[in-house]
Amino acid sequence: MELLKRLCEAPGIPGYEAKVRTIVEEDLEGYVDSIETDALGNVIAHRSGEGPVVVLAGHMDEIGFFVSHIEEKTGFLRINPVGGFDPINLVAQRVVVHTETGDLVGCIGRKAVHILTDEEKKKPLEVRDLFVDVGLPVEKVAATVRIGDSVTLRQDFVELGDLVSCKALDDRAGVYVGMEAIKRAKNPACDLYFVGTTQEEVGLRGAQVAGFATRPQIGIALDVTIAADTPSVEPKDRVTQLGKGVAIKVRDSASISHPALVRAMRRIAEENGIPYQMEILPRGGTDAGALQMAQEGAAVITLSIPTRYVHSVVEALHPDDLEATIQLLVAFIENADKIDLAG
Repeated sequence: MELLKRLCEAPGIPGYEAKVRTIVEEDLEGYVDSIETDALGNVIAHRSGEGPVVVLAGHMDEIGFFVSHIEEKTGFLRINPVGGFDPINLVAQRVVVHTETGDLVGCIGRKAVHILTDEEKKKPLEVRDLFVDVGLPVEKVAATVRIGDSVTLRQDFVELGDLVSCKALDDRAGVYVGMEAIKRAKNPACDLYFVGTTQEEVGLRGAQVAGFATRPQIGIALDVTIAADTPSVEPKDRVTQLGKGVAIKVRDSASISHPALVRAMRRIAEENGIPYQMEILPRGGTDAGALQMAQEGAAVITLSIPTRYVHSVVEALHPDDLEATIQLLVAFIENADKIDLAG
């Protein structure tokens, strides 16, 4: 779990994934034939081999903010979101403002509930209602912080009973799975790429570019998915459950998984005793949506890690599901030349 901890705790909002990329590059050195970085900041690791071109993709970016305004009289910061937030999850959270001269720890505040008017209490909370307090006089803030500085949520990686919890499990968990799979696969029956993609949270941008560079025949996105196995959620709305294994995605808003790949993943899981569950995600998408439209098109699928509280600082997953995802991916890689996409 140490590698996953390092990945999750590293900062990296869309377009600013450099620290995560460095971890990927350092960890995969010696396991692959080449590692390159493209113009969008994607890290592309290649393990050459015979067979179909298989591209694994996990996105390195996490949701976060840019500083959009500095209050002249107080030094409080206004923030512009990069990625999807439920504002209610942001109140009273700590953040890190990444400036050119160093990081500043701050906290997200809002107007105190004690002085909200009745009308304000009825109004849905918006990000524009929030501000960041870095605890410094306005003069020091003005001398340090610039419009456009990135802001990430701050949360340590912790064990939570049988689970692990942190910010940015979406999608450092997927990055971790891809890295472990490319290291563990003994005899890949394919020409194998792992891509740590950028800017997924704002439109699958990195995967689109990486898809044109790698020209996949088979694209496998690695991402988290909703595990709504929590109180007040009916079984039909849970999507997935923690501890039930890797989720083999059928569809989401961005892609429909290739039927032959769905059947192959399910068969391989059953033959190897790997726990799995089927996933249909009503809203949201993964890098598979971009990979399938690269060049002349590719057969794609997403393998998902069930995760509670997605897009919050307390995202939580079960390590057994993480391991099941790695095992299924490795087994697929070692049998990729046997997959009949026409069947």
